[in-house]
Amino acid sequence: MIKHLGKTGRSLIKVIKVNSSDHLAQAHTIRYEVFVTGQDVPPEEEIDQYEDDCHHFLAFSDDVPCGAARWRFTADGVKLERFAVLASYRGCGVGSALVQAVLSDINNHPESSGKLLYLNSQISAMKLYSKFNFKKVGEMFQECDIDHYKMIRH
Repeated sequence: MIKHLGKTGRSLIKVIKVNSSDHLAQAHTIRYEVFVTGQDVPPEEEIDQYEDDCHHFLAFSDDVPCGAARWRFTADGVKLERFAVLASYRGCGVGSALVQAVLSDINNHPESSGKLLYLNSQISAMKLYSKFNFKKVGEMFQECDIDHYKMIRH
């Protein structure tokens, strides 16, 4: 579990690794609100065939669920995915807490050693991932009609 104060210094942000169906449902609800409702991603694109293969995380601000993320092993390395923070909690450190928790969990898996870490970042989130030493590679592309860049970290 990762805990730290948000940017305002008022909210305690806690990130947990999902280990119950209730927490997974909360993570899915946040992702649905952010991606499907907020960004018009088709629902069938949001919940995919990799759900059972992923390590899921849920962020809380003062015990209110407000963010979610996941990661998984792929043939190319370790892929970080589905980072979602509810609109009213953006800019408060929730995204950073999620990235920190995911990276910490990846580091705790010996089989991740030496593997490439990568993600497909929406342009609006690239600054966040850059703080954690992810670098943009390649050309811009679209996923679900949203502009993205691939970002990697060795």
